[in-house]
Amino acid sequence: MPANARVTLRYGPYESNGVVQHRTFRLQGLLAALQARGHRCVLEETREWRMVELVVNGEIIFTCNIRQLEFGGDGKLDPVCKEAVTAVENAY
Repeated sequence: MPANARVTLRYGPYESNGVVQHRTFRLQGLLAALQARGHRCVLEETREWRMVELVVNGEIIFTCNIRQLEFGGDGKLDPVCKEAVTAVENAY
């Protein structure tokens, strides 16, 4: 995959402190890890609860529960972030 791939991160709402809404706090590490590798990231809200999907060239290449991602950080120590970055790098 070229270093300048456009990666769409689709993410759904999840419950925190009794409130359900879209939050990007758990996506910060994933965004940082992808941008460090030169990828352009676009955030897109979905209605699917707790779902994160990475889309490259119109194909879903990685999915996970948003609660599996570590809160904040740079993504370097998060094993789910590493798995997602590897999936983007291996796409096509």
